[in-house]
Amino acid sequence: MQRKPFFYDITLRDGNQSLKKPWSLEEKLFIFDKIVELGIPGVEIGFPASSQMDFEACQTLANRSKNTLVSVLARAHKGDIDRAIEAVKNASKPRLHTFITMSPFHMEFVLNKKPDEVAKIAIDAVDYAYKNLIKENNNADIEFSIEHFGDCFENLDFVIDVLKEIVSKGATTINLPNTVERYRPQRFLDMLIKVKENLPENTIISVHNHNDLGMATATTVESFFNGATQLECCLNGLGERAGNTDFNQVAVALNNCGVETGIDLSKIYETSLVISQMSLVKIYEKAPLIGPEALAHRSGIHQDGAIKTKDMNFGAYRPIHPSLIGRYDDEKIGFTSQSGKTAIYDIIKALKYPITIQESIYLTPMAKLLAEEKGELTNQEVLDLYFDKICNIKGAFELISFKPIEKGVFDLFFNFKGERKEVIGQGNGPLDACLNALKSLGFEIKLSHYKQYSLDGLEKGSSASAMSEIFVVDSKNNEIIGRAIDTSTALANVKAVFNILNQIY
Repeated sequence: MQRKPFFYDITLRDGNQSLKKPWSLEEKLFIFDKIVELGIPGVEIGFPASSQMDFEACQTLANRSKNTLVSVLARAHKGDIDRAIEAVKNASKPRLHTFITMSPFHMEFVLNKKPDEVAKIAIDAVDYAYKNLIKENNNADIEFSIEHFGDCFENLDFVIDVLKEIVSKGATTINLPNTVERYRPQRFLDMLIKVKENLPENTIISVHNHNDLGMATATTVESFFNGATQLECCLNGLGERAGNTDFNQVAVALNNCGVETGIDLSKIYETSLVISQMSLVKIYEKAPLIGPEALAHRSGIHQDGAIKTKDMNFGAYRPIHPSLIGRYDDEKIGFTSQSGKTAIYDIIKALKYPITIQESIYLTPMAKLLAEEKGELTNQEVLDLYFDKICNIKGAFELISFKPIEKGVFDLFFNFKGERKEVIGQGNGPLDACLNALKSLGFEIKLSHYKQYSLDGLEKGSSASAMSEIFVVDSKNNEIIGRAIDTSTALANVKAVFNILNQIY
């Protein structure tokens, strides 16, 4: 059977302690419920000894928990441990999480203690916690963390010896934090592997990676494949400094690798938006998976691939289908000087206007010139270009007026190469009369078919109500399309005919 990760959320502890405005009890209750809804099985709810408010919040959340493991943090001394036990003891699955640093640098310059002194403090703390919590509650367990484990490569043998004693005293989960990320992931993984090889097989190995160099997700994912089971993560990557491992990224990465996560991935996007609002920490635009720009494509090559695969689960230029995480906004196609015909085509089609690839090829150089001046074009700017260059083609012909005289008879007035022309046309309707009038002057075009669209005020200026598409065949049997927009369907047809004439002449 495939090993499953045990996600351990630290948003309410590490995440909350890093906020400019920490959450109230009501906010913590709301967030706790959101974490549970995601299917995260373990939650660290706070640090009871830090304040009376945090103690009360931990106690309330512990009492609220049902099938979720809830953990509280305590430094490795009796006062903290007593306070933590009091806060968490009524949880259905309580955990006490205690810690002390063991890196040579921190033992000397922060704790000002010898390694043997630190070892005794750690072992005694776990022993005390076991005797005062586990014996009172068979569902309880103990987690021990070596703070700054990532800096312990010089004294790793010492750390392993202490951990063996700690496990013998009752700790079942050993957490290996990369408290400050300083080195490449492989160094951390080598240390993790050595610890796991030297501890009893049933010991749960946990990792808690900070993101100081931007590699916390990579280190956490690879830690799972190298023996870690518990993965300590924060929603939206909240946490001190550059934050903790981002839960969203780890869950999706493991899912993509075929690992059964046990997480309701469809709730990720909604939850991320809520956490951003409540933490007052904005989701930066390029944030993986959840950022506003995470679905944006501007390179012409990328846009072409993205559009061709947009309905597939495996996209040409995205790691997942957005719906996997409950995200239902489309991939964003923005037009810049780096974009191409596919972007023009997709933008116009998305705005519900007809366009051919040939027309998008025609518009692309003009759009690129405009984008070089202005930067990324808005959809309206692309649409304006479409109106000006496709629906209002300038050339030898200039329509001045087309007015009914009587039923089936129309007066057509236009310029041709600067010369005024006026002619009366008759036919079965305005379009037929226009074509007959032009034919009488020697401008014959062969109508193939035509289409009309109601635009519902979405077009330029929000005043037009109809678009006409006229299809004609030229002398070489090539089809030419004329498009035009007007409040009058009849006049839209005539304008489309004149757009065709300007293409021919």
